[in-house]
Amino acid sequence: MKSSAPLAVALLTLSASCTPASDRAAAPRPTPAAGPRVVLPSGQTIRVELAVTDEEKSQGLMFRESMARESGMIFLFDRLEVRPFWMKNCHFPLDLIYSLKDGTVVDVLKNVPPCAADPCPSYPPSGPADTVVEVNAGVAEKEGVKPGVKLRYVEIPGR
Repeated sequence: MKSSAPLAVALLTLSASCTPASDRAAAPRPTPAAGPRVVLPSGQTIRVELAVTDEEKSQGLMFRESMARESGMIFLFDRLEVRPFWMKNCHFPLDLIYSLKDGTVVDVLKNVPPCAADPCPSYPPSGPADTVVEVNAGVAEKEGVKPGVKLRYVEIPGR
């Protein structure tokens, strides 16, 4: 007869990883060791998904119910432009960090709410940028992100 212990451990691990970030107890914040990430002025590291293709940029974080605390999405563009973002089909508020390729922050739009009804409002930055980082609402203020400071991009193509 086979032991059910490995199955129980696997199920416990799976159920723990599916818990929404808001339900998890505060724990030490490990620094992601590999993959695309953004280091904020405070030293906090955010693991980011890349939005490079037109399809990835159009999809963004739509239809997701939440995002892990130290996670985000980075949108990469080829040229400087004032690009308004909107929150259509996004289910949680975000901070939008507009920056240059070298990491200099151009503008921070804090606590941008999900779109409640069509037409959805657009949120433009105060100046042109070629990189936009989306993080959970409150992260920018907590981690010292404001215009003029520098972000450090790690393992992000062209940055």
